[in-house]
Amino acid sequence: MSETPELHPGARRIVRVGASGKPEIAIDHWQRLGDDDPFPSLDALPVLVTLARAERDRQALEQRTGAWGVWVPGNADPEQIAERLRDRVLVAIEVTKFTDGRHYSLARLLRDRYGFTGELRAFGDVLPDQLSYMQRCGYSSFELAPGKSLETGLRCLTAFSVSYQGNTTDPRPLYRRRA
Repeated sequence: MSETPELHPGARRIVRVGASGKPEIAIDHWQRLGDDDPFPSLDALPVLVTLARAERDRQALEQRTGAWGVWVPGNADPEQIAERLRDRVLVAIEVTKFTDGRHYSLARLLRDRYGFTGELRAFGDVLPDQLSYMQRCGYSSFELAPGKSLETGLRCLTAFSVSYQGNTTDPRPLYRRRA
């Protein structure tokens, strides 16, 4: 696969599952900002901010022309944050260690129990072989850990054609899906 040029300094390549359900490598323009980072000079660039910053700077975020989303730690309590995330087009969940599975539960609960319908992204210590499981929990885009292959991530997302367990699109186990 040929290297896709980056469109601006903050752009990165991610794996995204499109509306058709087909995964692809895409250019991501979202700028992840810390609590004290300035907004990008290009007002149309979409930004990701912490939940604390979203609450503190909500008026400034609403006045920007670009979209804005929220990033949360993988150990966040979904009951405490779900209502504040409902209207966002993107929620990014930080995976601090690939061995910590709390982000799977958070993603699944945001989708199933709290009805989040926007893009749900995993970022941080995200490994290609986890993507299939993450997608089944409701993630729709993935920013892989530095040095990990996006092409391998694509292959991992399409390695299994069926799963025994249910998922966010069809919670029935395989034996219940058969006619």
